[in-house]
Amino acid sequence: MKTIRDIMSTDCVTVSLQDNIYEIALKMKQHDIGFIPVVDGGKLVGVVTDRELVIRGYADKHSGSGAVKEVLSTDVTTAAPDTSVDDAAKLMASRKVRRLPVVENGKLIGVVAIGDLAVREIFVNEAGEALSEISEHSTQTIGS
Repeated sequence: MKTIRDIMSTDCVTVSLQDNIYEIALKMKQHDIGFIPVVDGGKLVGVVTDRELVIRGYADKHSGSGAVKEVLSTDVTTAAPDTSVDDAAKLMASRKVRRLPVVENGKLIGVVAIGDLAVREIFVNEAGEALSEISEHSTQTIGS
């Protein structure tokens, strides 16, 4: 059985609580990403997505020097590295998330993205199912 340890990205770009909104945006631009875990001493304390940066940050008129905590999501769905790829896909679908931080003893050790599931041929169905459910939720949120 393949686990998410086998497919997760370990070269995660992160920020700390001492960073600011501008630094998050800059890292997203530099690394062409829309998701950044926030760590404190290696421990995952939350995440920031590009959407949260816009909605909670700039749309609420926070300046670039605003604190990370102003845009941070702390209710984060995570998985252990020994979680099966199938279980991770199901978890991502049920929680409507496209990225899943992988945590061991509270510390961030990697991230699995929906694309990581899709590129493994054996898991194409699981990834498609997860993405379908995530997209369905996104459409409902937009239309609400």
